[in-house]
Amino acid sequence: MADTRYLPVPDAVVGDRADAALARVLGLSRTKAAELLSAGLVALDGRALGKSDRVSDGILAVDLPDEREAPPEPEIPGGLQLRYEDEDLVVVDKPVGVAAHPSPGWTGPSVVGGLASAGVTLAAAGPAERQGIVHRLDVGTSGLMVVAKSVPAYSALKAAFKERTVEKIYHAVAQGHLDPTAGTIDAPIGRHPTSDWKFAVTQDGKPSITHYETLEMFPAASLLEIHLETGRTHQIRVHMAAMRHPLAGDLTYGADPTLAKRLGLSRQWLHAHELAFEHPTRGGEVRVRSEYPEDLASALERLRD
Repeated sequence: MADTRYLPVPDAVVGDRADAALARVLGLSRTKAAELLSAGLVALDGRALGKSDRVSDGILAVDLPDEREAPPEPEIPGGLQLRYEDEDLVVVDKPVGVAAHPSPGWTGPSVVGGLASAGVTLAAAGPAERQGIVHRLDVGTSGLMVVAKSVPAYSALKAAFKERTVEKIYHAVAQGHLDPTAGTIDAPIGRHPTSDWKFAVTQDGKPSITHYETLEMFPAASLLEIHLETGRTHQIRVHMAAMRHPLAGDLTYGADPTLAKRLGLSRQWLHAHELAFEHPTRGGEVRVRSEYPEDLASALERLRD
């Protein structure tokens, strides 16, 4: 079964290749968009489109296969998944255990290395080992990252993160129940006074602002939606620990090891669930969402049970 969707062609993609335009309009990876076009599932004003055709003003008719029949998102080395791609940028879904970029002492996979192995050319901007990287996720945190493929996109995205215009939405499971159930944590974060590899709320730290809302409550924990206004290292983990509600599984910041074992967690329950920003060269919003990986989904089901 297929679901036919009819969509007006946005002005921002008129003149673009069909695969790039469809990827933007539907929020797909460019590879998946090309598969739909090659299968003859896309028409413009009644005329079938090929992936290299140029898109003009009109109405797109897209026959979307049932999700059970849909081809999987392409996987690249390191276990990364492409969630969106065009000439200027790529949004990847990063699994736990993958670093944003190579660094001294890290011998595991990285986003930069995985994309390079897959033949994705990144922006020749920034330090060589961090080319294209405009923001980072911890090795132990899964979810969405945007990486620049062109120098203009790199500059614009770096500025957007600095000016805090990028919408970064995380889902997290914190121990206990927060009171109030929604609010803002405004507390500076700096290096931990006694542990070089940890961070803490400190008087002379950098300004750090976290907005949270409780989505679901369980006897021992709460599922939260978190919007980051700033992007300090370990910000969510530190702020929740400071509120005496450390993230489930986050033993580094004081989580209960018994609860972590019961939930089958070997890392903190934290996922970069949604990312939204203005396209750096063409305008218009790019919004991408990521589902929970298996370990986090399983832990959540155990809490619900």
